[in-house]
Amino acid sequence: MSLLIDFIDETESLKIEETKLVKNILHFAAEKEKIEENSEVSVTFVNNERIQEINRDYREKDQPTDVISFALEELGEDEVEIVGGEIPRVLGDIIISVDRAKEQAEEYNHSFSRELGFLALHGFLHLLGYDHIEQEEEREMFQRQKDILDEYGLKRD
Repeated sequence: MSLLIDFIDETESLKIEETKLVKNILHFAAEKEKIEENSEVSVTFVNNERIQEINRDYREKDQPTDVISFALEELGEDEVEIVGGEIPRVLGDIIISVDRAKEQAEEYNHSFSRELGFLALHGFLHLLGYDHIEQEEEREMFQRQKDILDEYGLKRD
């Protein structure tokens, strides 16, 4: 399974093992979700200040959050789906607040690595169309997250 992942660490704080974990969990999830070969995703690691800017500008919520996903496959009004050709599938962008990941790891009493893997997977599932606005959707998405994390071996400590 070949998922192309573009990493940008604006915080310059992540260790190689941490980005490797995110890469591995995303590859694992792509395989479980049967994503086409050479699909692309971008993962950007930011601080709370930057994710708050993004959250305010794009979601009209002026507060930091843990992860934001921008799915590039969602068609907006008056957009037409491109079918065929050899164009790789571009899933979208996942933006993770390293600050929030650290805070939540402490709050939930598990490792920073586990929280980082969880947030990356959560953002990835959003790119694939999973959501948690409605109760039934939330149940489905959260169960899928748990199943993938458990099978991968990234359980809560």
